[in-house]
Formats: sequence, structure tokens, C-alpha cells
Amino acid sequence: MTESENGTDPIGSPVGVGLVTVATNRPDATGAGGEEIATYLEGSDCEVAMREHVNKDYDTIQSIVSRLVDRDDVDLIVTSGGTSVEPADVTPEAVEPLVEKQLTAFSELFTTLAYREFGTQVVAARCFAGIADEVPVFCLPASRDAVRLGLEELVLPEARQLVTLARGGEEASSEPEPSAVEPEELDADE
Repeated sequence: MTESENGTDPIGSPVGVGLVTVATNRPDATGAGGEEIATYLEGSDCEVAMREHVNKDYDTIQSIVSRLVDRDDVDLIVTSGGTSVEPADVTPEAVEPLVEKQLTAFSELFTTLAYREFGTQVVAARCFAGIADEVPVFCLPASRDAVRLGLEELVLPEARQLVTLARGGEEASSEPEPSAVEPEELDADE
């Protein structure tokens, strides 16, 4: 974790997460809703700042994500649903125009992990991630197992670091900091 010069966390604690569940009005027994996603966030140094449930509508999805990006209490956004190949699934298309930088490794890593766990059905999953106005945005499938995999294996372990980097903070180093040695101490043997 990167700390500011005064020793405090530059993004505050915990990480504020905006959740967007994308689904039709009918309840989906296989999909993960906002409440279930919030459960995954518990104990992970994240806090749900805002939760929305929207239909599979391009303009609505884009508007909600854009509004979340603009909120001061949202450091990171997670969407669930609308990422398959069905004609109504438009979440990646709606979010992509908001993104300045894509996180291409996210989709690749998710696909690799999901293939190991779920097999070839991962072909229909179109995960997407990027940075929108200094806010990381992750678009996950609606499946409970896919949400769990994406959050536990990829999003949550990197959440704080990605938020810090997206805001222009320095990358946390795994190397120990060099000890502070006064110039006079170096010249003591001379």
C-alpha cells in the first residue's frame, strides 16, 4: 500500500465500490445480485458506496457508470451482468466509451482462470476492465461463480493498488526502503 508523505493512505480506507447489477426485470436465479456481491466485498477493505440495478439498456448502463465515476465516494466500480453474447448484452459496449485506458490483462486472466474452473463455456464471457477518469471499472458476468472468481482472484487483491495508480500515485514496492544514512556517516572512515 502506498502512503502519502504524512503517512496516511491517499485514497482513504476502505475502498469505496460502486456496484451495478445489469439484468432484465425478471429475477435471475443464476445471477449474482448487488447484495451477494457486497457479501464478497466484506472483510476485503472495501465498502459499498452505491448500488444500482439496471436493465440491459446501453444508455442506462452508460449513464449509471458515468454517474458513479463522478462520485467522490466511489474509488472503483464493479458491474455484474450483460457481458454474454446475447443481443441484449451490451455492458462492455456501454462502458468502453467511458474508459481512457483498458486493462487488457484482466480479460485474459479472467478467461484463463474461468476456463480452468468452468471449461469452454467461458467462450461466451466478454469481461472488460479499464480506467475511467481515474476510477477502475470491472465488468463481470452475472454468474455467481464467475463473480466470485473475478472478485476474489483478480479485482480485490489489486483494488487498492489500481486505485492508487489510476490516481497518479506511486506503485507500492515490494523492495525494502533504503535506510536513511546521513552524508556525514558515509565520510566517517575518511
